[in-house]
Amino acid sequence: MPEPAPSAPRRALHAIRQGAHRVDAATPASRDRAVDALRAFAILGVVLGHWLVTALVAEDGALRTASPLGPMPWLAPISWVFQTLAVFFLVGGHVATRGHASAAARGVPYGAWLRSRLTRLLRPVLALLVLWTVATTALLLTGAPFDTLHTLVKLALSPLWFLLVFAALTAATPLVARLNPLWPLAVVLHVDVLRFGLHAGPTWLGWVNLAAGWLVPYTLGAAWARGELDTRRAAWVLLLGGTTATAALVIGAGYPASMVGVPGATVSNLNPPTLAAVTFGVAQCGLALLVRDRLRRAMCRPLAWAAVALVNLSAMTIFLWHQTALMATTATALLAGRLPGLHTLPDGPGWVAARLVWLPVFTLVLALCWTAFRAHEQGARRRRPVSGARGRSTVVRVHRTADREAAPVVRRV
Repeated sequence: MPEPAPSAPRRALHAIRQGAHRVDAATPASRDRAVDALRAFAILGVVLGHWLVTALVAEDGALRTASPLGPMPWLAPISWVFQTLAVFFLVGGHVATRGHASAAARGVPYGAWLRSRLTRLLRPVLALLVLWTVATTALLLTGAPFDTLHTLVKLALSPLWFLLVFAALTAATPLVARLNPLWPLAVVLHVDVLRFGLHAGPTWLGWVNLAAGWLVPYTLGAAWARGELDTRRAAWVLLLGGTTATAALVIGAGYPASMVGVPGATVSNLNPPTLAAVTFGVAQCGLALLVRDRLRRAMCRPLAWAAVALVNLSAMTIFLWHQTALMATTATALLAGRLPGLHTLPDGPGWVAARLVWLPVFTLVLALCWTAFRAHEQGARRRRPVSGARGRSTVVRVHRTADREAAPVVRRV
C-alpha cells in the first residue's frame, strides 16, 4: 500500500530545511558568522524598539507621535534591550576596517572601495524617497492636516540620519581605523560638560556628539578588526566599565534612564547622543564581544544561519521601511476607528499588551515592503549554468555585495 503524500506544511518545512542546508553549505568556511549575527540582531533590535515605543495617536482629526516611556517611565529597560545602534556601528567599523585593508592589499583604489561599500548602503534610499515624495504630494492634494503630514514624513525619513552618519564614518575609515576610542569619548565628555555642567556654548554644540558619539563604537570595531579586543578580559572591561559609567551618569548626574528620546522630555540621550548613551553603547559592545563564540556555535545550525543571512541581505530594506510599515498599518486601521494599542494614548499596561498584539501585523506589512523593495538593495543578479558533479546543470547565483563581509554571499543554490 503506497505511503500517503506528505501534507503541505510538512512539504514547506522540508523545503525550508533544504534551502537552509544549501545556504549553509555555500557559505565560505572563512566567514565569521558571529559578525553577521550581531548585525542582524542590531537591526532587528532597532526595529522592535521603534515598534514598541512609537505610538501614533489620533486626536482632533490628526496623528501625532507619543511614547509609552513618558507616562510609564518604568518601561525604560525596554530601551536598554532594543537600542542597539552601537552594536551596528561596532560591526560596521570591524567590517570596513577589514575590507579597506584587504582592498589596499589587492591594490584597489580608495575611491573604488568606497563606492562599492556605499552603493548597497544607499541604493535603497532612492526608493524610499520616491515613494514618500509621491505620498506627501497626494496627502497635500487631498487636504491632509499639516500636523499629520509632518508626523508621518518625519517618522518615515528618520532612519536617514543614521545612514548619513554611517556613510560618513565609512568614508573616513582610512583616517579613523587606528584612532583610539578614548579620543572621541573625550570629545563627548567635554561637550556634555559644556552643555550640562557649565551651561555654556552654543545650542548646536551638542550635535558634535552625533559624529563623536558613534565614532566610539566604530573605532572599537576597528580595534576588534586589528585583533586588539580578542581577549575576554577586554570584553569584560568594556562591559563593566560602560555599565558602571552609565549607572553613575543616570543615578548621580541626572541623565535620563531611557536610552531613546521621549517626546516632551527636556534631555534626550539619543538626539544628539549624550555621554550616557555612549557609555551605554560601550557596555553593549563589550557584551557583543563576549558572546561571539556562542554566536559562532549557534550559527553552525543551518536554519539559524539561513535566517541571519536573509536579514543581512536585506538589512537596509528592513531598517528603512519598518517605520513605513508601522504608519501604513496605523493609517489603514483608522478606517475601523480608534483601535487600542494603535491609535490610543500609550498611558497604561493595557496599551502595552495591545501593542504586542499588533507586532505580527507590523511584521506582515514590513514583509510586503521587503518583497516590493528588496531588489533595490540587493541589486542585479544573473544566473549562469555550470557543470555539476554528476553532469547535471547546477544554478549558481552571483550576488554583488558592497563588501565581502557586508552580507552573506551564497555561491551556489
